[in-house]
This record gives sequence, structure tokens and C-alpha cells, in this order.
Amino acid sequence: MAQKAAQLDRETFSCLICLDLLKNPVTTPCGHSYCKNCIKDHWDTEDEKGIYSCPQCRKSFIPRPELLKNTMLAVLVEELKKTGLQAAPADLCYAGPEDAACDFCTGRKLRAVKFCLQCLVSYCEKHLQPHHDVAPLKKHKLVEPSEKLQENICSRHDEVMKMFCRTDQQCICYLCSVEEHKGHDTVSAAAERTERQRELEGSRHNIQQRIQDREEDVKLLQQEVEAINGSADKAVEHSEKIFTQLIRLMEKRRSDVKQQVRSQQETEVSRVKELQEKLEQEITELKRKDAELKKLSHTEDHNQFLHNYPSLSALSESTHSSSINIRPLKYFEDVTAAVSEVRDKLQDVLRETWTNISLTETQVDVLMPQPENKTRADFLIYSCEITLDPNTAHTYLLLSEGDRKATRMSLQQSYSDHPDRFTEWEQVLSRESLTGRCYWEVERRGDGVGVAVAYKNISRAGDVDECEFGCPRSSRVGVYLDHSAGILSFYSISDTMTLLHRVQTTFTQPLYAGLWFGWSGDSAEFCKLK
Repeated sequence: MAQKAAQLDRETFSCLICLDLLKNPVTTPCGHSYCKNCIKDHWDTEDEKGIYSCPQCRKSFIPRPELLKNTMLAVLVEELKKTGLQAAPADLCYAGPEDAACDFCTGRKLRAVKFCLQCLVSYCEKHLQPHHDVAPLKKHKLVEPSEKLQENICSRHDEVMKMFCRTDQQCICYLCSVEEHKGHDTVSAAAERTERQRELEGSRHNIQQRIQDREEDVKLLQQEVEAINGSADKAVEHSEKIFTQLIRLMEKRRSDVKQQVRSQQETEVSRVKELQEKLEQEITELKRKDAELKKLSHTEDHNQFLHNYPSLSALSESTHSSSINIRPLKYFEDVTAAVSEVRDKLQDVLRETWTNISLTETQVDVLMPQPENKTRADFLIYSCEITLDPNTAHTYLLLSEGDRKATRMSLQQSYSDHPDRFTEWEQVLSRESLTGRCYWEVERRGDGVGVAVAYKNISRAGDVDECEFGCPRSSRVGVYLDHSAGILSFYSISDTMTLLHRVQTTFTQPLYAGLWFGWSGDSAEFCKLK
């Protein structure tokens, strides 16, 4: 029996999955045999689908069949081993369902390792050897084998399609170019590939730039998350300090405010995180697209490149960086302001009803109101750098110190004409627009200098009042703007801050800092506060 078994083809007793002699053979309900571990691993991958198939005949089974040992086949395999018939060599790789098979092999075909563009044949390692040894065959172009390589053959002329018709946007063979595509704009597939390769590199460059931009956006969003958290923590800290002064009366309110800040913090962080995730998803998609284009750029087959290029070159709509609005790094000051207002009102009530309350001097000291004006340190939290716009400067004004300083001259300066320039009043506006909460200080030299704030659309020509700035005056003027609250305050800065003028209104546009000059030699400079 061993003698008869030795004469059988090795493949009869090989597992179709591992291509080795059967180990612990089992048989499926359709009658095909495999190594027990091989078929078990194969069916483990199909557990999620709940449908189990035979790798050879593709028959499906529901539920998962029970595997029974094929005793007779196991005995035959053991007898074969005793006769010296061992497993197939490791380099003997047969073509699987997804592999290109060698066209020269008979019987069970080996997996092809190369495809010859001249012979139009796929070769395994063994049958490819003449292309390495025979001089004329060495000149043949060898590429990676693929079932799709048949798409390179002209179905009409049975020739390799080495040309590309730009008129019809398709690959053709040489005979096609002189027959049905005669007179069309045709080039070699290699030339068209070169052109499309340049386009591909341009697309990759754009993708890589977008990846870089999105990564920068993600960093900015992460900074905003940190700013939100930091601002929220600071707001909670300040609220805690204020409420400790009124702990017996305001315990409940303190808890409410703290919860409100944290809730808003969570909402804001969630909003930014959502946008951050979208950008990270876009980055991932762009990287995947870039990888596909990179893989395509290395494709040796021109036709495959041209066939796949249109579907891979298109880019999805971008989330532009300009759609991301990074807010100032302060978020919860309104909470602190509201709590401070409650404290001040409560102190006012206590002060007004002082005669009706019997308290000791110590108790009075605890509840005495704070000074009306905030400290300069509080204002400096909102300090901003301001520079002057040369296009708005009157021709008798000289700008210096990096456009932070303006001086009234006795001679006109050589400025070019500009529609934003003041023509009658010696005035100049800032380059920066001002919204949110801002604070700046101006150092004045001379009696004829005014510090002002105006809309950008203020009239620039004529000597009417509508064109002229107002004039709060002090040697050093501090200006505080809360745009959303409609508050604009001017302070005289010395050892203390003295309120000069305050405006309470509704601002409908961004504001700009301004300077007015009345006398030659007077100057004013926006101070560096940071």
C-alpha cells in the first residue's frame, strides 16, 4: 500500500491553504480535506459574517460545521512520510485565487513573479530563467505580474498598448494610432505618464501643504483649549476670592457661578474638540490620499497609472484655515465682572443702610467697599500693542518708533495720496481694529495732543466737527475698551488711575485708536506695556 501511495502526486495529500502535506487532516461537509489548524484559522476569520466557506469549492455552510478527523487520509499521509515524500520545498509557491499564474506551467500552476511586456506572458521563477540567461531576452521589459495586465493588450490588434490618445483620453496600440485614431493627438504612454506624473507631484505638494496647514490649525485649536481651561480656572479662582468676603450670605450663589463656569467651559472645549477631530480626520484622509498617489507614482505600468490616475487625483473639499476663528485668550472675564458687580451692589446696600445696622468697627472694615476705580494691574491684563497707519496720517505728521510715535511737524511730509488720509485735521488712526476688551496707554509731549477713539468710516476731508477727534488730555492717558459691553473709559495715569471720561453706548463697528495734534513740535507715543 505504501508503494502505491508513493506513486501518487504529492499535491493529492497537500493542504490547499498551507500547500504542505496534511497535518491532522479533517474533512469538510463538501468532501475537501485540510490541516485541522488551517481550516480552523480560516473559519475563525469568518466568525463575524456567520457564514463559513470551503476555500476550494467556495461552498457555504451555516452554522459552522463540526470538523471530524479523516482517519484514512491521516494513515496515508503517515505512510507517505515513511517513504521519503516530505513537504514541498518552501520556494515552490503555487498560485492562489488572487495571484497571477505562470503561463508556462502545466497542471497546477506556480505563482508568477514577472510579466514580460514583449512576450506578453507571465513567468514563475523557474520559467523566467531564460530571460536572465539568453542575451536577446535580457532586453525584454519585465514588470510585476497582475491579472489586470491583460488590460494592456489591445483587444482589436492583440498588441501592447504603448500609445495614448489625448483626443479620446485612452491607451491605444501603434496600429490603432494609424487606423481609427489617425489624425488624433497621440503621444507615447511614457510621455503622457511623465505629464500626469508632474500633475500628480503637484497634487501631492498641495496635499502635503494642506496637511501642514491642518496640523498648524490643530495646534492652534489645542492652544485655544488650554486657554479656555486656563481662563476658566482663573475665573473660578477670582470668583472664589470675591465670595469669601461674603461667604455667609453668598454660599449658594458661589456654587451656582462655579457650576456655570464649568458648564460653559465644557461646552466651549467640546466645540473646539469637535472641530479639532474634524481637522484630524481630514489630515488622516489627506495622508491616505497622499499614500495612494505615492503608490500610484511608483507604478511601473503606464497604462495602469493612466487608468487609475483620474479616480485618485481628485481632492475633497477643504476646510480652509480661514474658517477657524481663534478667539482672544480670555473667555470668562464676564463672569468675574458680574460677580464683582454683585459684590459692589451688596456693599452699596450695606453702606446705605449702615445707620440701621449695629456692627462693631471690625465688622465694618470687613465689608467696606473697594475703591471705585480698578488698579492699573487689572487693566494691564487686556493690554494690546497699537501701531499707527501711515495711510491715514495727515501730511504734517511724522511717524517713528516703528509707527508707534507721531510728531506734529512744521513742514509737510512726502506721503503719497491715499483715500484714507486726513486732509484738514492733523490726525492719524491706528492700523489695528479694536474689538473685545482692550487697554492701551499714550505718552503725550506738549499741550496740543488729543487721544481719541473712532470708527474707521470717520470723514477724512473737511474741517467740520464730524471729522475731528475728541481730546481727553493728560501727560499719560490710559484707554480701556469693552466693545461688547459698550464701555469706553479714559484715565489719567500717574501714581493712581483717575477717570477722565467714560462713554456707555452700543458700538456697531470695530474701533480704531486715534491721535490729534494742534501745535508744531507736539508728539505722542503708544507705550509698550508687555
